[in-house]
Amino acid sequence: MKRLAILRHAKSSWADAGMDDFDRPLNDRGRKAARQIGDEFRRRGHRFDLVLASPAARVRETLEAVGELGTEIRFEPVIYLASDEQLLSMVRQLAGEVQFPLIVGHNPGLEQLLAMIACDDAQEFRAQVEGKFPTGALAIVELDVDGWPHVGPGCGEIVELILPRELD
Repeated sequence: MKRLAILRHAKSSWADAGMDDFDRPLNDRGRKAARQIGDEFRRRGHRFDLVLASPAARVRETLEAVGELGTEIRFEPVIYLASDEQLLSMVRQLAGEVQFPLIVGHNPGLEQLLAMIACDDAQEFRAQVEGKFPTGALAIVELDVDGWPHVGPGCGEIVELILPRELD
């Protein structure tokens, strides 16, 4: 059994319409939500052993606002604008000793990855994220696999879904 955490960056600013998408920062609401998400997953006792993150400004600011993660953070350019298939390929290549990684990135790739790897669950978390994985949301997926190369469609279940709007 493996666990995978997926975090979408927090709400970003559109104040400068001419700014390149990659460089867009968080807005005030996004910084607050990222702090709340960080506090919540620490309160729940989550400890990730690796963080893979997009190098985009809004992801970097999300991680900064989330606070101390206590583990290695690797910025992977492929995560920016990655498709679900690219993200799945990255997950399948994780080292065997990694037990609980966190991926931080963007939609639509993260939302599509969650919909692909998660089967329906009693709490209907999959149904919630299939239509909209909101900014700042964190999903924890338990994967019924022995190793990362075996992750595929329907092999997991979303067991926790933390939404910023539920933390206010």
